[in-house]
Amino acid sequence: MLQDIERKVLRIIGNYWSGRHRCPSIDELMIKTGRSKEGIYKVLQVLAREQYIEWSPTVPQVMLVIDPYERDAPTSRALPARAHTRYFSD
Repeated sequence: MLQDIERKVLRIIGNYWSGRHRCPSIDELMIKTGRSKEGIYKVLQVLAREQYIEWSPTVPQVMLVIDPYERDAPTSRALPARAHTRYFSD
């Protein structure tokens, strides 16, 4: 499971990819997240290790999205409680 900042950066990358047909630059990620360059690099390394993106710190401007959404996201689909109201049409 991803940490909050990793999930946030992954969502930013996915939204950039779908809306602008490109990945955000390191500077754009710094602006969107408020993190330092080193912090962004750490997050991108985790995303690359978990195979959400292809990225290398030797060529930081090149990034390829493999999976823009978290795979292990917990899905909670609780059904709404039924009201005990009877209608005249019942």
